[in-house]
Amino acid sequence: MAVTQFFYDEQIRRFLLQFARIFSNFQVEYGRNEEGKNDTLVRVPVRYGDSSRQAQTIIQQNSANELPSTPLMTFYITDLKYNRSMIQEPNFVSTIQVRQRTYDSMTDTYETTQGNAFSIDRLMPVPFELTLKLDMWTSNTNQKMQLLEQILVLFNPSLEIQSTDNYIDWTSLTTVYLEDVNWSSRTIGAGNTESAIDIATLTFRLPMWISSPAKVKKLGVVERIVASIYD
Repeated sequence: MAVTQFFYDEQIRRFLLQFARIFSNFQVEYGRNEEGKNDTLVRVPVRYGDSSRQAQTIIQQNSANELPSTPLMTFYITDLKYNRSMIQEPNFVSTIQVRQRTYDSMTDTYETTQGNAFSIDRLMPVPFELTLKLDMWTSNTNQKMQLLEQILVLFNPSLEIQSTDNYIDWTSLTTVYLEDVNWSSRTIGAGNTESAIDIATLTFRLPMWISSPAKVKKLGVVERIVASIYD
């Protein structure tokens, strides 16, 4: 019987989801009322913007006159390269022992006694560096300044994210660095100054690790000794 070698743990996808959550709760102000108080706050959506030509044609309703609504933030991957500065011993194997608590399926709770015990061999992960760009689509300069003022203060000098809460995952933590800020996509003489939408682009660098599958072995040795010498 052939044994499949397929393995996919959505590691890059999880980092992208965490990156999207960084920018998922920002708002812009739509003017003030007569009392000078805030009238309307609009939450700015964020999307992964690496769309195919066919999908983009459907979104624009097969017309070049359709413009996306603003404000909007989109991000996409621009580069993925091997990070030689983070190389460690490629043949290193980390072995840890994990002991579970006994699980009661009748009450859906964990008891205080020891359950199964496992030995886990983790292979050294491979270091990579992910480069992402975040485009902020705004219809006026005021919206752009509101978003930038909320975002730029977070990366001083960086922001730490976690891709998973797995206890034995030693690659879940990483750091997001802000590398560059492009204030506007409009340039004089380029023919695009008449566009109603202005795009500010932020470039981020995200070091990451990609892990191979770990070897999980259930312990078959003696786990508990019950002594009844003295009664």
